[in-house]
Amino acid sequence: MSDGMPDQPLQLSLLQGFPASARTAEGPPLASVNPVARVLIESSLPHLDRPFDYSVPAELDETAQPGVRVKVKFSGQELSGYILDRAEESDAGHVLVPLHKIVSPVAVLTPELRELAGRVAARYAGTVSDVLRVAIPPRVVKVEKEIAAEDAPPPVAVFPPGAEPVPVPVSGAVAGWADYRNGAAFLRHLSAGGSPRAVLSALQGFGPDGWPRLLAGAVAAVRQSGRGAVVVVPDYRDLDRVQSAMEEFLPAGDVARLTADDGQTPRYRSYVRVLNGTAGVAVGTRSAAYAPVRNLGLVVCWDDGDDLHVEQRSPYAHSREVLLLRAEQEGAACLMAGHTRSTELQRLVDAGWAMPVEAERSVVRRTVPRVLNTADSFEMERDPLARMARLPGAAWRTAKEGLERGPVLVQVARSGYAPSLACETCRESARCQSCQGPLAIAGASAVPQCRWCSTPAPAWRCSHCSGARLRRGATGVLRTAEELGRAFPGKAVVTSSGDHVKATVADTGALIVATVGAEPVAAGGYAAALLLDGDSLLRRENLRAGEDAVRRWFNAAALVRPAKEGGIVVITADDTAAVGALLRWDPAGYAQRELALRTELQLPPAVRVASVTGGRTAVGHFTASVTKFLEGEGVELRIAGPAPLVPSPHVPAPGQGAGGAPARAGAEDVRTLLFIPYGQASTVTRLLRAAKAASAAKRSEDPVQLRLDGVDVL
Repeated sequence: MSDGMPDQPLQLSLLQGFPASARTAEGPPLASVNPVARVLIESSLPHLDRPFDYSVPAELDETAQPGVRVKVKFSGQELSGYILDRAEESDAGHVLVPLHKIVSPVAVLTPELRELAGRVAARYAGTVSDVLRVAIPPRVVKVEKEIAAEDAPPPVAVFPPGAEPVPVPVSGAVAGWADYRNGAAFLRHLSAGGSPRAVLSALQGFGPDGWPRLLAGAVAAVRQSGRGAVVVVPDYRDLDRVQSAMEEFLPAGDVARLTADDGQTPRYRSYVRVLNGTAGVAVGTRSAAYAPVRNLGLVVCWDDGDDLHVEQRSPYAHSREVLLLRAEQEGAACLMAGHTRSTELQRLVDAGWAMPVEAERSVVRRTVPRVLNTADSFEMERDPLARMARLPGAAWRTAKEGLERGPVLVQVARSGYAPSLACETCRESARCQSCQGPLAIAGASAVPQCRWCSTPAPAWRCSHCSGARLRRGATGVLRTAEELGRAFPGKAVVTSSGDHVKATVADTGALIVATVGAEPVAAGGYAAALLLDGDSLLRRENLRAGEDAVRRWFNAAALVRPAKEGGIVVITADDTAAVGALLRWDPAGYAQRELALRTELQLPPAVRVASVTGGRTAVGHFTASVTKFLEGEGVELRIAGPAPLVPSPHVPAPGQGAGGAPARAGAEDVRTLLFIPYGQASTVTRLLRAAKAASAAKRSEDPVQLRLDGVDVL
């Protein structure tokens, strides 16, 4: 299996490592046809990322089919795995160990999913097993018994020869797309059976013309052509909206919902429905990108800039990249949509791989709200102290007028009450004496405590000046709600943040205070929105700070009514290029500018980046071995590091290596970055994967964490 095979010398050493009993033991009677099963073992060890041959006992012949889950004996352990295929003979050179058990007769691993998992593993220098762990939900016996009781048909194509496509009201689907340049043509191409590729800049985030209906229209068009679709969104709130919109166009039961938030049983039931072809559309969060939709015609990703699209387990794949690989593999159409455009999508547009679908300026002007910046020269002349105030006069007046017409959204950057504290005397950040983490206050009368280890600090003293008084370094959503409640007496104040995120709010005059990304949707749109703490978002120490701030601002502003209905957005931030993009409502222009700057500096996404994290010695050895391999291939890379990691809750504590593995006493965790040109990416990732497998097979070094294209490493 080429997508999971390490170098040949490693394969031979593994074969020689089989126990003697495996080479000499006589097993039970074998299957008469294709008595050899090639099994992919579920293991995160890179040097085991390849098929192993097992014999098929005659009693398991009928159920031991490609794609089913099995249990096998490996090095004295019982491990889970999947049968990849059956063969007549093996070249292993020894007597094969028989399959131990067939876990389930359901073939959950399709040939298309197997190939996709190999492509994803190759792109991210990971293992196929790790990809399948995300792609295939855990087995639920209850669901399989239900299927057996219903006498469900075996998996077939969604539309067998002679079957009719799903009837959908295409006229309703086209209505919203007609406002976008290339929109109607994109839908016509889809419904005719074509595979166009588009990047959509959606304008509105609420109401009947909102983005969920646009996505549902595209799915309806591809279903009319007799093909299936996969739609991936960041979180459950977006999922609920998209699913509801699709059910307006598609027949009942045609949409399968795939998300871990619903629990194992509903997720597995939906997976099997898609697998059997009883559902032609899969919609869900990250793992839905792998849904085994038959006769796939369209892949859709909403808001690809959201970091929720990044899988939190190895190999840390981004659902956007998974869908792009899948579209290429299966010849499907591709729709990447959002209120803004990420630099990765701008790169696809500039390369001509995808066409932009945007609204004309006349449509933009009549659809979006008016945007006002309190830091521009006109507002500064009217209110000279606006730059110093958290709620300038223009923002206060806008909120007061907006409350007479409907709900007003207030976006803040931080959750909690006072998430950052500083010394009143010297202004140094207040730190925990136990772990040096930042101190915070959870309420007006609460005791300061560490945000990392939760240690209370009732008698805190500054280590720089010995001061004992604290001041708020940042104001969170709860403190903001408290202040607004006093500023607007008699008006309801609703918060949405942390573990208490609201999906929707009523169309009544109330202040809705939400952290970035947690803004509820008002059915009729917000009368106004105040985007506070803009400079805090822009000042984050991250390569994508500006791009991410623009995305969050546009997502909130798209929930506000059009300017012709009195909708207005007030942003409190310095006059920068990011703010200018919001004022002009030009997300594509900002993405183009940002990409041009990164291309000039050779930073992602103009190049790919690999990060190697772990103990200093282990990272040095790994980097040296990779460099040696690259020199043999004639490849030279720009390398930065190793550099010590900045302590944070997401970095292993002292005494732990990368991934939480024990490290040697006194070891220092560092990170080295490798910048990879796209033309050499396939070669470099292949060598990185081989070096990782070789390092794991030696078991003589501290482990290192290898990540490709991590959004948080720069």
